[in-house]
Amino acid sequence: MGAESSKMTLSVIPHERWWGGAVADGQRMPFGDRPHRRNLATSAGVADDDHAGANQSAPLLVSSAGRYVWSEQPFTFAFDGAGNLTVDGTEVVVGEEGGGLASAFRSAAARHFPASGQTPAEVMFRAPQYNTWIEMPYQPNQEAVLGYAQGVLEAGFPPGLIMIDDRWSVDYGNWTFDRSLFPDAATMVQQLHEMGFPVMLWLVPFVSPDSPNSRWLAERGWLIKGADGRPVVREWWNGYSTIVDLTHPDAVAWLRGVLNELRTVVGIDGFKFDAGDLRDYRPDDLTVGEDGAVGQCEAWARLASEFKFNELRACWKMGGQPLAQRLHDKPRTWGQGGLASLIPEGIAEGLIGHAFNCPDMIGGGELGSFEDDTPLDQELFVRFAQCSALFPMMQFSLAPWRVLDQTHLAAVRTAVEIRQELMPDLVRLASHAASSGEPILRPLAYHFAGYEEVRDQFLVGEDILCAPVLEQAATSRHVLIPPGQWKQDDGTVVVGPTEVDVEVTLESLPRWRRIAA
Repeated sequence: MGAESSKMTLSVIPHERWWGGAVADGQRMPFGDRPHRRNLATSAGVADDDHAGANQSAPLLVSSAGRYVWSEQPFTFAFDGAGNLTVDGTEVVVGEEGGGLASAFRSAAARHFPASGQTPAEVMFRAPQYNTWIEMPYQPNQEAVLGYAQGVLEAGFPPGLIMIDDRWSVDYGNWTFDRSLFPDAATMVQQLHEMGFPVMLWLVPFVSPDSPNSRWLAERGWLIKGADGRPVVREWWNGYSTIVDLTHPDAVAWLRGVLNELRTVVGIDGFKFDAGDLRDYRPDDLTVGEDGAVGQCEAWARLASEFKFNELRACWKMGGQPLAQRLHDKPRTWGQGGLASLIPEGIAEGLIGHAFNCPDMIGGGELGSFEDDTPLDQELFVRFAQCSALFPMMQFSLAPWRVLDQTHLAAVRTAVEIRQELMPDLVRLASHAASSGEPILRPLAYHFAGYEEVRDQFLVGEDILCAPVLEQAATSRHVLIPPGQWKQDDGTVVVGPTEVDVEVTLESLPRWRRIAA
């Protein structure tokens, strides 16, 4: 067990498949029979992927043959498509566990990123989440947020966590409510609480340049500096900003104090920790910590883990911790990168240690895909909701009661009702994940050898098989049934291994419960 090396080559066993590294590569997983390369230190390796590095990553690979690769530091790995896996890094550990994918993951987790014993706030599982981003991009305000919450209730959806996204604050780095938009934030939060909505706020590690806060932080040495010793000004999706050094204990203490004041004075429950991506940092940045981009990214997640209500969209390591991890913003499309990416990327999150995962906002959270005049594809919205419904968490933004006709709205309500019916299972599995680190959403190969290439179905735990409808205008769904006796939602029992074609309607969310091995 274990070895140290600067570079090693492993022979890929016939039919062996691998997962891990970067969640952005989820649709390319499992690896093994095709060329693939990834540098985990810089998120480089997939030239045609605009979202490379935009999600969680970890120095971990796990295989269907019971092997794993781990390091405390980032490494570069490459499959040559001809039966070889090369890993280039320091202190690389290879675990030879035997068995299958589950044994590889369990062993790696127990030894290298043990479970914390805790989960994020339970309400984040128990009810859908609601985010203001697509519904009111860059323009949330007190009246609109309260109206959004009221719309949830009037449409017959259960109240749940509400996230107030970008532009609620005075400025980036000045994390106080803009009173021109939120004249009485504390009263608003109280009203939301009375309606049944915990409240989270969006934030980033960026600070608006040449602002009073940026100058104040610079005077104390709490910003990332360049080689010239001056604070760097870096471009991100909202322009140019200075950046808090998340490895500086005094800087983190300052930010923690700001967030705790929002909790105690305004009543905020927690925070969406956006950005902090590996791509936001450079090798020559001068910081207190010396772990570069991965150190900043991990430090952002460590701060997030102090809050029961949290969300991350980018993360380095931190497997087994009580962190809600969301997939990166998706366009409103059916195929690769859109709806089709949710299951493989959700599987990828779980297999690097992030059990408490959430797909992107239902219908897509990539703002640019909503900025043309293309009519909303209501069927896509429904299928997005159905696929999301049996993830550990689900999140709305675009208000279904506003954008859908009654037929499609009823189908979305049905998906939420299915989720609520299965809530005892989801809560039990969340508790299990807290103690074991095991994924809640799992690939079929986690328990059944021979299903490694299945990317459009998943298991919830060991006993619930899900095959959401992912194709436009589908009237049937082809499903692979693994070994055992499986009871479909209509009561039909199927004995696997077998394959079935299920007739589907707009409201269908095909699923089975295993009743015997």
